[in-house]
Amino acid sequence: MSSNPTAAGEMNPAAALQQLKTLFPALFDGAPKPLKLRIQADIQERAPGQFTKQLLSAVLRRYTGGTAYLIALTKASERFDLDGQPAGELSAEHREAAVTELARRRSLNEERRALEQQQRRNRAGLLRDFQGTTLTRANFCALKGVAEEELDGLLEIAKQEAEEDRIRRASQPAGGDRRPEGRRDGGRPGPRGERQGQRPPRREGGGGGQNRPPRAQGDKPADEQA
Repeated sequence: MSSNPTAAGEMNPAAALQQLKTLFPALFDGAPKPLKLRIQADIQERAPGQFTKQLLSAVLRRYTGGTAYLIALTKASERFDLDGQPAGELSAEHREAAVTELARRRSLNEERRALEQQQRRNRAGLLRDFQGTTLTRANFCALKGVAEEELDGLLEIAKQEAEEDRIRRASQPAGGDRRPEGRRDGGRPGPRGERQGQRPPRREGGGGGQNRPPRAQGDKPADEQA
């Protein structure tokens, strides 16, 4: 392949990764595969002048630090060369390091989501209190510990979030559709045996089961059996 140092120097990491996929699709295209150790030297040997050393280091560092690549490490037992062929065993140490890093990222994501949810609840409470307050704007901000110049922005975000919540609730099935049949009209459900189709119809003139025929010993209705 002909070298092109100028183009290599101007290439950004995203373009460099695309070039790697074009040059070595068996390794870089498709789902990530664990790279052969010291793969950078192989790339520079087979694609001389295509990438500067600094650029290639940055691209491979970003590629091997991606979540998809780390997940691939946790599932693989081998590494692969530029032709997609097995090129050495993946050590248990490297696999465990990937597992640890994924757990760390998952924990950080959960903490971030929890913080975002709490901030959203805080803004909703701020909007609710502002709409019902009799305080002046300045006194309200002082009470809530909010800078007066930030209040309008927080209230606007809270209104947008409230509208998002309203739209999401409206798109969900109505609560009545999830209730057992027999409650949709707001009435009381029938007796248990009647709901299950196990209780015989009441005899004419009967009252509460007093005129039922005697039950054989040991015989129990289905809804009383253990």
